Parts: sequence; C-alpha cells; structure tokens
Amino acid sequence: MVNDEAMPYDDLTDTEFEEFCFELMKELGFVNVDWRKGTGLNASPADNGRDVVAERHITDIDGAVHVERWFVDCKKYTKGVPPEKIMGLLAWAGAERANVALVIASSFLSNPCKEYLKSYELNNRPPFRVKYWERPQLGKLLEGRDAFVSRYVDSRPRTEAEIVAAEEYRTDKLWYYRKQLLYHFVEIGQRPPLTSQEDKLIKDSMRFMEERHADDNGFLIEGDDHEAWNVAYLLGELSALRWVLGDDWNNGDS
Repeated sequence: MVNDEAMPYDDLTDTEFEEFCFELMKELGFVNVDWRKGTGLNASPADNGRDVVAERHITDIDGAVHVERWFVDCKKYTKGVPPEKIMGLLAWAGAERANVALVIASSFLSNPCKEYLKSYELNNRPPFRVKYWERPQLGKLLEGRDAFVSRYVDSRPRTEAEIVAAEEYRTDKLWYYRKQLLYHFVEIGQRPPLTSQEDKLIKDSMRFMEERHADDNGFLIEGDDHEAWNVAYLLGELSALRWVLGDDWNNGDS
C-alpha cells in the first residue's frame, strides 16, 4: 500500500481503531491478547498506558520456547503523534517489565516524538525494546490479509454510536460553513451588520469548533469551484444519517 493511499481503518473512531489493533495482533499470531478498555468512553482512562497487552511465543533453535510480553498503545491521529502521548506507555512498560513497548499510529509519529524516543533509549537504556508501527508499516502488515480486512473492516456494520458521531461531525461542519457565509453576506452588504453581542457569541462558537476539529484538514469547506457541490454532498450525507437515526428525510438544519 502507498503511504497516501486510503487505509481500511481511516474511518474508524479512536475506540474502533483500538479494537482494530487488538484484532490485528491476533491476526499476526500473538496470543493471550487482552484489550484493556475498561469503560465505554471513547478515550478510556483505565488502560494504564497501554491499550492492548499481548504475548509472542518464540522458539529457539534448540526448541526452547520463551514468551515476550508486548504493551501496545494505539494512536488514531490525523496529525503526528506528540511525545507526551506515549510517555504513559514507556512508564508502564518499565514498571511492569514488558519486553516490548509498541506504538501503533494510524498516521505517523511527529518528529519531536521520534527524537524523544531516541533520547529516551539513549539516556535510560530501558530493559524493553521500543517499537512503532506507522502508516507504511501497517500497510505492509495488511498486504495479503484481504480476508482479515474484509472480515473485520469492510463487512463491519456501523454502530449507532458511530452513526451519531458521523452525524454530529457533519452538523458541526455545516454549521461552521454557514457562519462563514453569514460573515460573507455581511461584508458584501446583503445582510445587516451583527450586534457586538451576536458577533462575540458567534466568533466564540467558531473558535470552539476550530479547536474541536483542529486535527482535521477536511473540516473546512474551501471556497473554490466545487464549493456548491461539497455543500450539496454534505447535506445529502447529513440527511441520510439523520434518517437512519429516525428523523425525516431532507433535514439540513445545523
């Protein structure tokens, strides 16, 4: 798979990506694989620095078998994973004597994160190996595993939580676009100026949306020749998602 090619896990939520990593470890031959999600929350505080714990049995040339214990931290990021997000994994790998600390990133580790790992290994000489699988490595690992991808990802029905999350995201996107359009109409004189109170309220809400979706390069609808098509497509998606959730057709409110 090419680095910028769409991956089968791209549309998964954080929790679903953890489950994908859990299933992938089993697919790769690891045993006693334990997904440590302790709550129903999207980001669980109960994993103690690792999302998955797995064992790998290794047979020596003389037939002796020894077991490696892997601690796995799964990071579903559209941007590079920052160093502070993998510190918990390293701390618990040392405290509980893991053999390998593995970060599985849906995209890439940031350069500061990679530099931090180099410095950590050089200065601390941990008793465990530090590994990370980024998008290219995951692409290689999935090559020839079409049955796994089809079984786990392609054929997986959408959960209600996933549908709700998709509807909320598109509602946010449409709401933000309409506020941009509002300011455009004010600027060209097709709408009366906003009061100072209205202006502050809307801009505060827009800043909240920008922070909420800061990692998503596709959140903004760009003002190019495809703008109208993008909005119409977005309205179609939103209507379909709301219909599945029990609403009437063609509800484009935001």
